[in-house]
Amino acid sequence: MRAFVFPGQGSQKVGMGKELADASAAAREVFEEVDDALGQKLSAIMFEGPEDQLTLTENAQPAIMANAIATLRVLEKEGGVSLADKGDCVAGHSLGEYTALCAVGAFSLADTARLLKLRGQAMQAAVPVGEGAMAALLGADLEKAQALADSAAEGQVCEVANDNDSTQVVISGHREAIERAVALVKDHGIKRGVLLPVSAPFHCSLMQPAADAMAEALGKTPPVAFTLPLYANVTAAQVTDPAQELELLVQQVTGRVRWRESVLAMRAAGVEHFVELGGKVLGPMIGRIDKEAAVSSVVTMEDIEALAKGL
Repeated sequence: MRAFVFPGQGSQKVGMGKELADASAAAREVFEEVDDALGQKLSAIMFEGPEDQLTLTENAQPAIMANAIATLRVLEKEGGVSLADKGDCVAGHSLGEYTALCAVGAFSLADTARLLKLRGQAMQAAVPVGEGAMAALLGADLEKAQALADSAAEGQVCEVANDNDSTQVVISGHREAIERAVALVKDHGIKRGVLLPVSAPFHCSLMQPAADAMAEALGKTPPVAFTLPLYANVTAAQVTDPAQELELLVQQVTGRVRWRESVLAMRAAGVEHFVELGGKVLGPMIGRIDKEAAVSSVVTMEDIEALAKGL
């Protein structure tokens, strides 16, 4: 069995998608459609920067999605690979869940771009700049991270946001609480804590205003039936019902990204090969979660051609 997976925020960089756009009409169509849907030249920011514009959450989220869908379209149109034929399920990391849903037909490309732009804006607006923070805990498993978060909270929000793999967990919440947690890592047997260069504390209860905004937006643009089952971030379990997925996307804004458990659940269901489209972030994580899993991370035209041959 094979899973197609889609990366989340942090995988953006200036120049992303440019090689695909230069080489393939199928990729250019994706970037043009996203630009049209958003009424902005997002592709120009992706290809040329400036970097501070690309890293803005409201630009990074649709940009990462557009790059991954462009990769998929090239694979489909030029590599002759159909996701429905070659895949058994999909999953995405945080915003990547929207990309996965677009890939399996639950959302149109234009709607996915608009939803992610709004999600980025709503997440940014939920907490005043400077009040929230996130930190990656290196050499931490979920249990250690949870104990650290509990002891650093002191009445403020300090929550596990991403359970990425067995060696990396991300915490999120009030800046002071996150800074206290980073100072306390050694006491909890964690190698180190690194503050992340993000503009808001994602995936914690401080994001409730953004969850409310997404509930309203998704109510107007709900997901429709999808061609392959999806493993949802907040349950680490398979979803096939669009109505249930709508609820899970709302919960995802404040909820934990259970990536490690999602990968283990896919493995338990028989997935042997993971294909990451549009990034090289999830591949290494999957390798740390389960060394036996076969992983392909696909970014360049060369990667796409090699994958198409191998499938």
